[in-house]
Amino acid sequence: MSTQPDLLYSEEEEALRAAVRDLLTDHCAPADVIARVETGAPHDRALWKSLAEGMGLAGLLVPEDQGGQGASHREVAVVLEELGRAVAPVPYLTSAVVATEALLACGDADLLAALASGRTIGALAVGLHLAPGAAFTAVRVQDGLLHGELRGIADASVADVLLVPAEDGGLYAVDANAATITAQASLDLTRPVATVRLDGAPGRRLGDAEPAVRRALRAAAGLLASEQLGVADWALTETVRYLKERKQFNRPVGGFQALKHRLAQLWLEVVNLRAAARGAADALASGEDTDVIVSVAQAYAAPVAVHAAEEALQLHGGIGMTWEHPIHLYLKRAKADSIAYGTADAHREALAARVDLQAP
Repeated sequence: MSTQPDLLYSEEEEALRAAVRDLLTDHCAPADVIARVETGAPHDRALWKSLAEGMGLAGLLVPEDQGGQGASHREVAVVLEELGRAVAPVPYLTSAVVATEALLACGDADLLAALASGRTIGALAVGLHLAPGAAFTAVRVQDGLLHGELRGIADASVADVLLVPAEDGGLYAVDANAATITAQASLDLTRPVATVRLDGAPGRRLGDAEPAVRRALRAAAGLLASEQLGVADWALTETVRYLKERKQFNRPVGGFQALKHRLAQLWLEVVNLRAAARGAADALASGEDTDVIVSVAQAYAAPVAVHAAEEALQLHGGIGMTWEHPIHLYLKRAKADSIAYGTADAHREALAARVDLQAP
């Protein structure tokens, strides 16, 4: 019998939100993000250092006796909401969540402590598009060395260590300098993906790949909903603010009935998305009905985030179409997130199988 999920934010979680938002307001302005993605080196290492080392956020999921903060997925979800609101170009989801969850499954204390400190960035070498439970590509092991190519690896270009699944069933830690990392074209300029090629790279076996990858992808899918919530909430808030200021026929555009209806509908979708995202975070923290609730959250989150960003783009009019306005960053993040860790359709299919409601 499952318990009632707690969808509310605690005082500690609200305090964490305020601290993260203040930091991002000071160090992650939209104009700075746009300027950074134009350089071809989108990751903001100074911001990552402030988040990971200064605030200790990289180790939220790591137990205190292993160098972390000993927090839960609920706190991580709050951080991801704020990072989504700022489309912050930092590898938080990929290192502090995905790679960390894989290491927690393997029980590698040394590497966990390194990731928790923030001074080492990890990346799970599994395609960003893969849903929990999907088959993943593994590399070949020959004479103790790894050979193969892995595509669509998020934030590989900034990683210090790669967690690589191999055909012998193991998950290996590989120094990123031992791999050839080639950037791939990516819609989301703030979360680049790359091809990782291993030609006789040495690796240290951490544990079994199958349970580690599945645990990591499940947590990623569930917590991605919180990032999508941040994107959608920013889009709604900024659009409402703009429509109150923008005037047409000497009256605020936001006063037109048709636009009020569109914003009201979007507000309802964002409120429901908040409940779904909080439910997923709470389920990951408690272990109650996790697979079902994560699939529900992702099936709902992706379309809402995309819709919110599209509405923001349209309702901002001509200014929303410009490169200088940050809306395009949010639309690209929302579209890229909609296929990350499983599409909405993939999660609906998984949910149908779990509750025995498959289509005929």
